[in-house]
Amino acid sequence: MRRQLGFTLVELVTVIIILGILVVGASSFIIFGTRIFMDSSAADRIIGSSRFVMSRLTRELQNAVPGSVRLADSGNLQCVEFLPVSVSGSYLSLPMAPDSMADRMQVFTPQTALQSGIQLLVYPLSTADVYTVANHKRFNIKNASTTGDTTEIVFDSSVAFAEASPGRRWYAAWQPVSYCFFASGQIRRYGNYGYQASQPLPPAVTGVLMAEDLSNDFVAELPLALTPPSLTNNAIVQLRPRFSILGESFTYQHQVQVFNVP
Repeated sequence: MRRQLGFTLVELVTVIIILGILVVGASSFIIFGTRIFMDSSAADRIIGSSRFVMSRLTRELQNAVPGSVRLADSGNLQCVEFLPVSVSGSYLSLPMAPDSMADRMQVFTPQTALQSGIQLLVYPLSTADVYTVANHKRFNIKNASTTGDTTEIVFDSSVAFAEASPGRRWYAAWQPVSYCFFASGQIRRYGNYGYQASQPLPPAVTGVLMAEDLSNDFVAELPLALTPPSLTNNAIVQLRPRFSILGESFTYQHQVQVFNVP
């Protein structure tokens, strides 16, 4: 009979066992590598979003209207509110109590044109000066006309500012902004909700999600602290948010000083 070529049953079983071992080893390596990639991607996402919110909050706080920063918490969230400066400059003349009221003032022409509806503030020293109109430090601009280096600002009605600025400074801004830190782990930014005498917690509008995985203990470790302004120092906001990812955590320790002065 012609010789038959082939494999024995033992050889086939041996090959199957070897291939099984190789597949298990390769799949474990692939799974391990995939897990490392997913963990690294998650960590990068948290680090990136936390850096972004810290950087943006720092820039906006540094450009806030003096006296506008205020801080409040309700046990499960904490919000910092401030008024970002849109335009600023020096004035030539302004109506001031107890002199006669007027509906206009003269300023040096700013680099950015003033628009109708923007709020103009002179010598704001406290949050009451910024968020209420009773202190006569904030008025609504009706229109502005420029002639060379001089701009005439017209208000909605006749006004009289309560105090003059020692540096003859004025600030113009649209609406307040709030950053709220939630015990649930989110950080959200709120805007376009108007001026309110009492700080909203949080504002009654939809906030923009800025970061997640915040892990501060809101009983013993609040993420924000505020040192109010004084005659010798500007307001200082201490940022202390802690973020957790994959069983590990990292905490920012950062101080932000409001640069603008009344």
